[in-house]
Amino acid sequence: MSEEKRVGIVLVSHSAAVAASVAELARGLAGAGAFVPVAPAGGTEDGGLGTSAELISAAAASVDRGAGVAVLTDLGSAVLTVKALLAEGDELPADTRLVDAPFVEGAVAAVVTASTGADLTAVAAAASEAYTYRKE
Repeated sequence: MSEEKRVGIVLVSHSAAVAASVAELARGLAGAGAFVPVAPAGGTEDGGLGTSAELISAAAASVDRGAGVAVLTDLGSAVLTVKALLAEGDELPADTRLVDAPFVEGAVAAVVTASTGADLTAVAAAASEAYTYRKE
């Protein structure tokens, strides 16, 4: 799969700093030279805590390369915002998928998997599989 057809990743957090930091971490762990379109969508337009449909839509459009967009969220209302955008039908690129995954570990798994040229189903599966990572 060419760079133009990579799966895009959107990281939605209630905090702009958290979304940007997780995006930076995931890109860094994907390795030098790996290209994956990743965009944070954190906080509100005025810089506060919360979620913004407008920021999420803009982030998804910015990473859409024609192979689908995986959206990972941090907390409940971020999930609801993404679900509302998906229900609208025209607010997000075609083949946008809300991925049920832990935010940090799932983001890293999604970006690393997308960097291999994997399709949206594989990227979503890798992110979701991060729920099984044990820290004990």
